[in-house]
Amino acid sequence: MKTFTEKQAEDFLEKEGFKIAKRKLVNKYEDAESFARKIGYPVVLKASSENLLHKTEANAVRMNVNENNIKENFAQLKKIKNIGIIVQKQIEGQHLLLGIKKDSAFHHVIALGAGGIFTEVIKDVSFRIPPLNKSHAEEMLSELKISRILQGYRNQKFRTGEVIDAILSLSRLSKNYPNIQELDINPMIVNDKEAVIVDARIIFG
Repeated sequence: MKTFTEKQAEDFLEKEGFKIAKRKLVNKYEDAESFARKIGYPVVLKASSENLLHKTEANAVRMNVNENNIKENFAQLKKIKNIGIIVQKQIEGQHLLLGIKKDSAFHHVIALGAGGIFTEVIKDVSFRIPPLNKSHAEEMLSELKISRILQGYRNQKFRTGEVIDAILSLSRLSKNYPNIQELDINPMIVNDKEAVIVDARIIFG
């Protein structure tokens, strides 16, 4: 078994054509501050380590970081031993979960659901066995409780077409990489401009 940390997983997915939020792994504050200015505030700071798979629970994520508090937040995260720090563009929108699970009966299963830190509580998820086509992906989206929001509730607009594309890309990925045991994208954030992955993890068997 080999586990790809967030940075490794995101780099892998980016090479496979997925859209990833702008980010950089740094060790020095000067590099963090320079990259944050380049991509624009606010940013997210996240501790990165092979031993740190649940960053939120470990208090290893800092949201809404701006030019006035980046130094303080960076210093706080640096107290965690043996880490790098990911500086990432902060994206606003609806949080989704996408993934691949290896099932003993069906081999790979594609998942789509409501994402974010309350995924386990809400449990709003749809599953399909690949290979998938566009109709399958659209069905998955329509089965979610949050589908009404994504369809434009109260005139909010979301780039659901890009979510559909990501589901189909996962289907292709499951075929091209049969040794994927588990792939978790949580969250992909979708808004009126884009659908972007901001955190991911992959386990290869």
